[in-house]
Amino acid sequence: MSEYGNYTLDEYRDALASNSPTPGGGTAAAVALSQGAALALMVCNLTEGREKWKEGWAAAEICRGIAEPLLELGHQLASDDAQAFDHVMLAYKMPKNSDEEIEQRKLAIQKHTLNAAMIPMQTARAAFDLLQTLHSLASTGNSNAVTDVGVASLLVSAACKGALFNVEINISSLSESEEATQLRCELDDLRIKCRNSARDVMHAVHDRIQS
Repeated sequence: MSEYGNYTLDEYRDALASNSPTPGGGTAAAVALSQGAALALMVCNLTEGREKWKEGWAAAEICRGIAEPLLELGHQLASDDAQAFDHVMLAYKMPKNSDEEIEQRKLAIQKHTLNAAMIPMQTARAAFDLLQTLHSLASTGNSNAVTDVGVASLLVSAACKGALFNVEINISSLSESEEATQLRCELDDLRIKCRNSARDVMHAVHDRIQS
């Protein structure tokens, strides 16, 4: 399993640009989550402990509590996502020379496809949790870094929306099951919430720039 957090920027870029199906969009979304979390933490560090920005200390503390674990979790989810897709591809290559082999192959495809949907859903959930903290940080944190909050929100919302694309394409090939149905419902709800939260952060950033 590749540990994308250990790659240099050049190595990761080249891996993403290669003709290998992994790393792909799900991995890129998870890496974007880690990068967005890092940028949000920078703003927290520029806010906390500075008397001028005392109004933003509480927002920075809340954001830090969500963002810090995502520095590593984003990279882990990036690797998990690539590995999950690799397992789906291996399942499709299973033999199908008998009814028993056909059934085993079908079950393996369903199992690994469901997992390949659940992992990016973890990315999307984590991204949305962080995104929700950025409105207050943009409104009350260090105003000299408010555009960094804006860029962080763009990365985090892209992580959420991008991960949801991967959830959607995987569950589209799943038979109706309780897990797939739950993922579909959560997918639709989270996509709307992410869009609304991202818009609110952008408004807060623009308002702070103009104030």
